[in-house]
Amino acid sequence: MLETNILGMKLSNPLFLAAGILGTTAGSMKMVARSNAGGIVTKSFSLEANDGYENPTIVKIEGGVINSVGLASPGVDAKIEELKDLEEIRSQTPVIASIYGDSEEVFCEVAQRTKDYVDAFELNVSCPHAKCGFGSNIGEDPQMTYNIVKAVKDEIKDTPIIAKLTPNVTDIIEIATSAEDAGADALTLINSVGPGLRIDYKTARPILNNVFGGIAGPMIKPIALKCVYKTYDAVDIPIFGVGGIRDYKDALEFLYAGASLLQIGTSIMYEGVEIFDKISKDLEVFLQENGYNNIEEIIGLSHRL
Repeated sequence: MLETNILGMKLSNPLFLAAGILGTTAGSMKMVARSNAGGIVTKSFSLEANDGYENPTIVKIEGGVINSVGLASPGVDAKIEELKDLEEIRSQTPVIASIYGDSEEVFCEVAQRTKDYVDAFELNVSCPHAKCGFGSNIGEDPQMTYNIVKAVKDEIKDTPIIAKLTPNVTDIIEIATSAEDAGADALTLINSVGPGLRIDYKTARPILNNVFGGIAGPMIKPIALKCVYKTYDAVDIPIFGVGGIRDYKDALEFLYAGASLLQIGTSIMYEGVEIFDKISKDLEVFLQENGYNNIEEIIGLSHRL
């Protein structure tokens, strides 16, 4: 009932691990696969290793976290070894590589070197706390977004390309349609909101080493839903909904808004990796009890009522 086939990926359910959470090692990603995730998005990586910012890099807030890890990651050579170790799970749990860079050439080289080990690429053009020579400025500009997506799509013709977009723009539809026009096969909505800030009340100093960071978790769900809802009517490609999904009711809201697939990240902090299995089972019960035959029947339902 939850099975679907999108972007050439055969999925047992529409729930993916979001980039940045537990996607750092092959071992952690295998653990997520065993927890009944439909698919996995790796933590973002690029051509060269990136140390990111020094601790503290994450602070809890009401309804989520502020994160300023700074895209800490190994370089592509080390990541390839991790991806090779995931070959045994890819037939059941597709793997999407989240990649970033400061130029078209870097994005293309990373994709070219890893294309044989993944099922799709998610282009991170929208991180609000990057320490790598670029940030969300790429995803805030429709022309820059177009150029990056087109370059990678031209380079990697047979592997699906997903553009992960920032909500921190005046008109997300303009960015989304630019990505689609450039050849994106799907969109991920949204990356972190912000950046935001927390200050220690005792010392009067910012808590995060980098001062500012991206806001994630349940508190950003209304913003993510708005972006999915608005974009659904403007594009003809699938949408990954991400931002604050904590239970099956949250998942249903994103599906109703127009998301075909979902990603879960920060909520693992609250519910553990068991969240994938729980939401999948609860979704299936809901569909059965309400007379639906499959998940496709409810995608975009809010637009048809």
